[in-house]
Amino acid sequence: MKILIATDGSEFSTAAVVESCKFIKPETAVIKVIAVFEDALPITIETMPASAQYFQQVEGGLMELAAENLKTAEAQIKEQFPGTVLDLTTEVIRGHADQAIIDFATEWKADLIVVGSHGRGFWGRLLGSVSDGVVHHAPCSVLVVRKPADHPA
Repeated sequence: MKILIATDGSEFSTAAVVESCKFIKPETAVIKVIAVFEDALPITIETMPASAQYFQQVEGGLMELAAENLKTAEAQIKEQFPGTVLDLTTEVIRGHADQAIIDFATEWKADLIVVGSHGRGFWGRLLGSVSDGVVHHAPCSVLVVRKPADHPA
């Protein structure tokens, strides 16, 4: 089973990573953990546009944060399966989160996508929820994990 886990490093993603471990059968699972970062948008403050160097630094920082989030998620998964060899890889992806997850899942031929939910309800969906977008457009089954109130994430 090919399981795609998307993380943004939030407590909601942590809950999704932990929950996904319930579905991982080490002998048959192929696990890919991805973190998506969006391009830094050019910002102008009145008449002074930000420099190209500024945007490179911002994007570099976003990419570093995504890579750190992946290391954390990878460690959390491995912690659940001590002494077990897992088919587990990670990848940082650039793009709009929901579309990047959908595109990656389609190309990779995922059997299951696991994402966390921030649980914002109506307003979150109105403003554009990543989990909502993935659920409605994914090429496979999607598990949306809510963080229980008592979850230690």
